Amino acid sequence: MELREFADRVLGSETLEEKLRTVRGGFTDCEPGPAERIALPARPESLRFCQPRQAPPMPHLLSLGEPRRRGIAHHIMANHELQALEVMAFVLRAFPEAPSEFRLGLARVMCDEQRHTRLHAERGAELGVPFGSLPVNGYFWAKAQEFAEVLDYLAGLPLTFEGGNLDHTLEFEAAFREAGDTRGGDIMRAIHHDEIEHVAFGWRWLQRLKPAGQSEWDAYVAHLHWPLRPSKSRGRVFHREPRQAAGLSPEFIARLEADDPEEPAPPGA
Repeated sequence: MELREFADRVLGSETLEEKLRTVRGGFTDCEPGPAERIALPARPESLRFCQPRQAPPMPHLLSLGEPRRRGIAHHIMANHELQALEVMAFVLRAFPEAPSEFRLGLARVMCDEQRHTRLHAERGAELGVPFGSLPVNGYFWAKAQEFAEVLDYLAGLPLTFEGGNLDHTLEFEAAFREAGDTRGGDIMRAIHHDEIEHVAFGWRWLQRLKPAGQSEWDAYVAHLHWPLRPSKSRGRVFHREPRQAAGLSPEFIARLEADDPEEPAPPGA
């Protein structure tokens, strides 16, 4: 399937089934087409982005002994994964001039996001919270509208949102297993392993696309749009091992771990 066709299917389909339909036979990038920035992805009515603060907050880890609270957590995470899929499709359409190797690699990551969405949606439904039964926010999508180049995407999604998920997946795995939810714990562990490769993908392309002579850290920070900042790329407990497995340099990992979460907004932000 051509990448443009795949991106258009993800962005333009109003059914979840079509957005998440598995691609058979691989991808080609022969006709990337003109650059186009999609304002909003099509979605079924029950999954359209709500107004700020209308979506439920993520349940506290200590509350996940209750099945419905776990179901709500899966519902929220399914929406995160679906947004990641849509943001990646947005990047394919917005930056057709990006190297085909990057674009083809991004499509492979998108297949993981489809699977992650299905896993969370199915588990949420099993726990009594069908996907689309609660309002969902569009925070990830809104941040993508600020991406002016591929480096902005690399800093924002794989190295910050997915980087933070290296910690969050382990937090939720532990909480689900503590609640006796083996299935939920297994889902989080599987997604954790995929996130390592997603962060590795972002790291490799940051190294390839950043200006010569600029450090990876400086390139990363330069392409974050407030309120995104390095401290957003970690959870309550910082895990070095998955970041090492993703290939991040010791210096970069140390800077992430030491970054001040209370740093002030830049002037004019």
